[in-house]
Amino acid sequence: MNSSQLTANDRLFLQNAVEAAIRIGLIAILVIWCYAIVKPFIVPIVWGIIIAVATYPLYQGLNNILNGRKGLAAFLITLAFLILLIIPSVMLAATLFDSVQFLARGFSTGSLTVPPPPESVAGWPIVGEPLTEFWSLASENLEDALHEVAPHLKVVVSWLLTTVGGTGLGMLQFIVAVIISGVLLAQSDTGKQFARAIMTRFAGERGEQYTELSEATVRSVALGILGVAAIQAVFAGLGFIVAGVPAAGLWALLCLLLSVIQIGIVPIVLPIILYLFHTADTFTAVAFLIWSIPVGLLDNVLKPILLSRGVATPMVVIFMGAIGGFIASGIVGLFIGAVILSLGYELFMEWLQSGLQTVPEKDS
Repeated sequence: MNSSQLTANDRLFLQNAVEAAIRIGLIAILVIWCYAIVKPFIVPIVWGIIIAVATYPLYQGLNNILNGRKGLAAFLITLAFLILLIIPSVMLAATLFDSVQFLARGFSTGSLTVPPPPESVAGWPIVGEPLTEFWSLASENLEDALHEVAPHLKVVVSWLLTTVGGTGLGMLQFIVAVIISGVLLAQSDTGKQFARAIMTRFAGERGEQYTELSEATVRSVALGILGVAAIQAVFAGLGFIVAGVPAAGLWALLCLLLSVIQIGIVPIVLPIILYLFHTADTFTAVAFLIWSIPVGLLDNVLKPILLSRGVATPMVVIFMGAIGGFIASGIVGLFIGAVILSLGYELFMEWLQSGLQTVPEKDS
């Protein structure tokens, strides 16, 4: 082979390499450009897919009742979700706004007072004495007590303002996601084929099995974790409103967050029960206590029923997904993170088990 042939081959290789690099670069630019365009819609679209998958059995039943009128069934489900979302949100937001106004008015006029602590508080282990001292100071001079905890209070208030602001944006995203889920439900047959085609492209023969596993995981976590958390938060919020608890919307929001990350609503409800027994009339306090017991135990009843229909994802995976999603994407990420990480965990475990099954056992 002479030098002219080598030079021709080198030129051909260089030409192909340059052409491939240009194509790859153009594809990368196109992908990045598309991502920049759809980035604002990624969270609502993912959330809409989750809602659509979770509510598909309900959509199927309603579609059968309506004799196959898919558009009407999807519209009714979307409308019901929007009503269930907007009405409690407006009620809780109104109570939160009223509570903020009440506190601001009380501080400005000096009419805001704190009752002295009961004698039994001093006997509480560890926190009894410092809590009694601070509580007594607040009952005698609220301004001095607030000055004492001002550095810590600034951090808490800043976090609360950020959370409330993120909740407003998250609520808007959730409304958009509900509308997207209605469109996806109306086009559910096409969506199924599209999902199976993607999974088959990536996983080959096991694509359909992974599609079914993904559907079961999303439905299980969405209903068993997020659905139960939402139900608990709504019922707890209604109890706060009826009992006249200040900042009922804020406490309901905290109940929702703690329920999603599997801590439960007890850390929020228990202090409010004690607060009502010391500030409200006996009937209101007892009625709220009776209301709070079944609400607090609701997850122990509903969660096993709903989770047993899908997959048993470890709670630590759900917790990590919720916290990581919240850090990455705010209030909406709290829910999406739990679902996405659970889905990834289940797909990974299924892939791992399928690999073990293909390994032949050695003869002993």
